[in-house]
Amino acid sequence: MITQYLAASQPVPAGPVVHWGWLTITVANLLVILLMIAVFVLALLLPFPAPPEEEDR
Repeated sequence: MITQYLAASQPVPAGPVVHWGWLTITVANLLVILLMIAVFVLALLLPFPAPPEEEDR
């Protein structure tokens, strides 16, 4: 019973880790951050849709 509890309480490996100077981050988190930055930049650069033109009567 105790060994099952201890086995279930072990942390799950986080996956590959990138070490860059003082920064240590998992590859999955790095990809999420880069995707969020890309979406933000696209939101700044893409033009808003033009309003529909009204016909003169």
